[in-house]
Amino acid sequence: MDPFKRAKDLGIQTEFIDGQGHRHVTDVVALKIVLDALPVRTPYRFLGEAVVIRSGRPSQTELSEAATFPLRWKIASGLKVIAQGEARDRNIAWPADLPVGSYRLHLADAAAFAEEAPLIVAPPRAFGGDFDRCWLLAVQLYGVRSARNWGIGDFSDLEGLIELAGQLGADGVGLNPLHALFDDRPADCSPYSPNSRLFLNALYIDVEKLAGVSPENTATIARLRTSNIVDYVAVAELKWRALRTAFEKFRTSPATAGHDDLAKFRAERAPLLSRFACFEVLRHKFNKPWWEWPEEWRQPDEAKCTGLRQGPNAAEIEFVEFVQWIADRQLESCQKLASKLGMRVGLYLDVAVGVQSDGFDAWNEQSAISRHLGVGAPPDPLNTAGQNWGLAGFNAAGLEIQNFEPYREMLRASMRHAGAIRLDHVLGLKRLYLVPHGFAANNGVYVQMPFEPLLAATAQESVAHCCVVIGEDLGTVPEGFREKMADWGIWSYLVMMFERDDRGSFRDADYYMPNALVTFNTHDLSTYAGWRSFSDLALKRSLGIDPGESDDARWHALAMLSDVLRRHAIDRHDLYAVAAFLAQTRSRLLAISLEDLLGVVDQPNIPGTVNEHPNWRQRLPLALGEIAAAINVPALKLATAERTRATS
Repeated sequence: MDPFKRAKDLGIQTEFIDGQGHRHVTDVVALKIVLDALPVRTPYRFLGEAVVIRSGRPSQTELSEAATFPLRWKIASGLKVIAQGEARDRNIAWPADLPVGSYRLHLADAAAFAEEAPLIVAPPRAFGGDFDRCWLLAVQLYGVRSARNWGIGDFSDLEGLIELAGQLGADGVGLNPLHALFDDRPADCSPYSPNSRLFLNALYIDVEKLAGVSPENTATIARLRTSNIVDYVAVAELKWRALRTAFEKFRTSPATAGHDDLAKFRAERAPLLSRFACFEVLRHKFNKPWWEWPEEWRQPDEAKCTGLRQGPNAAEIEFVEFVQWIADRQLESCQKLASKLGMRVGLYLDVAVGVQSDGFDAWNEQSAISRHLGVGAPPDPLNTAGQNWGLAGFNAAGLEIQNFEPYREMLRASMRHAGAIRLDHVLGLKRLYLVPHGFAANNGVYVQMPFEPLLAATAQESVAHCCVVIGEDLGTVPEGFREKMADWGIWSYLVMMFERDDRGSFRDADYYMPNALVTFNTHDLSTYAGWRSFSDLALKRSLGIDPGESDDARWHALAMLSDVLRRHAIDRHDLYAVAAFLAQTRSRLLAISLEDLLGVVDQPNIPGTVNEHPNWRQRLPLALGEIAAAINVPALKLATAERTRATS
């Protein structure tokens, strides 16, 4: 079959207009690689896609012309039949009292043709939050300095940040992803390129809280504390050694409440935790990508994993579980502290758009995650060559086969200890831009995703965990996308830098929608101090990167910023003026970055660079205990007065 015809049948868009208005047609060789990399998908005979029912609303599904009648249907949860009936025309009206849940729909028509599909009964909308308007302190946790950490911010520092945010009147702390990375590749430190989105980065553990651990190499720790850059290799060496010391102490100690709590944690995260621990042991043993392992281990197998943990590798497997237990409980303690302080959000956590192809998630979900394709974005004004993030993402067919469970597991892991999460590149719920390995970022394709079922699954988990979901909806946004998200209660993500009209004027405060998080910038953009000083433009040019903006355009932007501030009776143009403007918007969440409050010039990450810039490694200029004195707290509280909670 002609590859372009086959692509069209599979919902793959091979021709598109990029963010600069240029038309692209995918190279045929690249397209064939994409087609071969995706699971074989058998189109539904009777349905358009998985069935979604919104609880409390009348719902019906129109069957295709292929159906013959009468057609019998039943909704099953495992072996239990929840509801059943018969259709005599092309519309099935679903029962109004179906409980919220995920089911399998079985259909059989008069011609004895049978098929099944996922059926999701979802709440009408995602959790909407139990607050009016508030603000959050946004932080890159790794960059936090303190008098006690080991050269990288940790969960005890996070408790200190929560207390600081509470003193400033904020209702929570927003963080970059805390996903598990690779313990033996500490220099690969991007939080957006994880080993697994289901588990936590162990380097954030405060190891001194563990029994049996005390600083051994105090000179090295002192050097790491004073460094302006996180030395991940040195930090990892010290911390993993300390974690092993703590584990040996734990293993040889008499049975305690800690042992009981570890058993409880294993049950909470089963079977994924055991599988992750086995994967990590195998990854270290074979020291190569999982698709090059011995055949017997290339697919996860419960029976083989059980055998592995009963053999000589049992202690290593338990060590991985122990580390994840400690990380989970320390993060849980942070969210509990936020609740104790009366914060209405607490932790706001970020969820990466994809995973490393040689990591746990890609091994564990081989049908649902496409390891041969990189998720990215087509060219746009800020990234004129397009982007290939080198990450493996979900695919539609694999998710549907598994009733969207891999996606749910990802959400549950992030929502465990969070009052809000942000889905990075939420456009991927509707379509993913995929680039085959070895091709330029402008030679990708858009692949359609099961948008409605994914929104329904998001609403289910959001309500179950009382967790607000914010979708990072920047870039080339399909028509009607934001409206659909809003209808399901998924919040938008509004960046003031981008909210300008065709003349370059900044939008007025009343332009911003209520169910959204608003911020001046992101970790991929210049800080406020860097933006005002043109430092970001100069740095990108020095690295040979087109900044997508001229100096004249920046002068114009600064003039437009002064204009919008004056229109809102703000006669300054410092950071607190911008915060005051954003606080006036109707958007219910406002994020203010700690880098901006401290006047940091350099941005945390420059997309398109790896080693040319210290991405994800820069530390804050001041220690945690010095931050409050460096911030103009009265000015900040005045700026955020409309949404600041009362503090003593």
